[in-house]
Amino acid sequence: MTFKINLNILIFMNTLEFWSVYIITVFVASIIPGPSMLLALAHGIKHGTKISMITALGNTVASMLQATIAIAGLGIVLSTSTSVFMIIKYIGAAYLIYLGIKLFKTPFTIEDSNYDKKEKPVLKKLFSEAFIVAAANPKALIFFTALFPQFIQSNRDGLLHYTLLVLVLGVIAFLCMMIYSFGGFKVKGFFNSSSLSKYVGKVIGTTFVSLGFGLAFTSK
Repeated sequence: MTFKINLNILIFMNTLEFWSVYIITVFVASIIPGPSMLLALAHGIKHGTKISMITALGNTVASMLQATIAIAGLGIVLSTSTSVFMIIKYIGAAYLIYLGIKLFKTPFTIEDSNYDKKEKPVLKKLFSEAFIVAAANPKALIFFTALFPQFIQSNRDGLLHYTLLVLVLGVIAFLCMMIYSFGGFKVKGFFNSSSLSKYVGKVIGTTFVSLGFGLAFTSK
């Protein structure tokens, strides 16, 4: 009886250690500033936290899709096929540049009025922008392809284990996006009360354009 209890405790501790390492690894990788996080920050400043949940959802869906593809093994194809990688890379770079130019022209003075029904279609736009920015990054697939072999355990139910890995990643991706959105929302009053508001879009837009050109001209 004692042996059985000790064995259960050992299994629990191993599981706890496994998921702790996985959660920390994914969180650190996700919270690093990049195009998706900058977009969440911009949408948080412009639209507020509640509306920016749609941005976070778009990024999360794309990230979970990439993680599923990586687990399925297609990420290996991407990492070994230069032509496929380059096509996705250039599409992603072009979209970042387009989005950067758009943000550069966008005023960032935030109004506190609520969205009415006729403004709801903008939610689809926020979702699609976040989805495309995340999905058009081929390096994310390669990252997931390298990440998951470290956390796939042969002694666990394959489908259930893979599903949990993807779901946990999705939750973390959503939370990280919301952290940036909330940060943008909290500083909106400062931007509204100062002359800096007219430069926010230009700074973020320029950053996106730079990231786009950087992605286009970096080697695989």
